[in-house]
Amino acid sequence: MSDKPIRIPGPDHPITITADSSRVQVIVAGKTIADSRNALILQEASYPPVHYIPRGDLDLALVERTAHSSYCPYKGEASYFSIPAGGERSVNAIWTYEAPYDAVAQIKDHVAFYPDRVDQIVIEP
Repeated sequence: MSDKPIRIPGPDHPITITADSSRVQVIVAGKTIADSRNALILQEASYPPVHYIPRGDLDLALVERTAHSSYCPYKGEASYFSIPAGGERSVNAIWTYEAPYDAVAQIKDHVAFYPDRVDQIVIEP
């Protein structure tokens, strides 16, 4: 993917996806759940930007897939993972779009984290 932002047309709900070479680490209970220099930043409408980390940079041994799912009319069906080390607070802390709509295909095979369900999301240049 190029470093050039990709803007999804839509006057009522714009989505921009940009490559980010910053180091992004997600930490729960002293464990590094994810560590990446290949994240994407998804800016959707007026929501705060979200880092999407490649699934390959997620420590799958530290997470568990759940049966929970949700639907976004702009991105598609989301699946979820919990982080057992974080206890009840970290249930469904991670979401992923395994078959996103074509307009946001770049986030396929990436995961995102709810900031309030992890201890830290550290972003370093």
